[in-house]
Amino acid sequence: MHPELPGFRTVELTPKHERALQRFFEANPEYFLAVNGEPPGPDAAREEIHSGLPPGFSHTKIWPVGFMDQADAMVAMANVVSDFLAAGVWHIGLFIVATERHGSGDAQALYRGLEAWARSNGAAWLRLGVVQGNARAERFWERLGFIETRTRLVDMGQRTNTVRVMIKPLAGGTLEQYLSLVERDRLSV
Repeated sequence: MHPELPGFRTVELTPKHERALQRFFEANPEYFLAVNGEPPGPDAAREEIHSGLPPGFSHTKIWPVGFMDQADAMVAMANVVSDFLAAGVWHIGLFIVATERHGSGDAQALYRGLEAWARSNGAAWLRLGVVQGNARAERFWERLGFIETRTRLVDMGQRTNTVRVMIKPLAGGTLEQYLSLVERDRLSV
């Protein structure tokens, strides 16, 4: 089960998609350069498809999703975790849209499809982390209604980044209601 969006075909990424995902990452290195300080490594796709969560991070499922255009080329990808740390909390671990599609409205359309899909499958909250200083990404998530709950330091590639943990209620909840579910998001660096 994955989001269906007009003009795009979505696929759950499996080991058979590793080469296509690696090509997508290499053709669109901006995220990796901004966040890790280096282009994607040669095993970035394999790691994205096969990596799990650290011990102690409860969840139901990790959903790596690829978005294909009419020509069956990957134009975006997302990694979504259902019931992350608490029932009804879904985490967007990664969301990358092809650079050539920036400014086209595709990112917003793809996100809206992800949100609708998550909501229809039990999500009451969406959660993500955005690197502070990645201004384009920060503005994108803020415009979509995400609010910051905390910051934390995270080692990513060659950098240690301050990550803004952000949430969006999908069922009218308050920040305090969310924090009662995910206590760890109360703390800041």
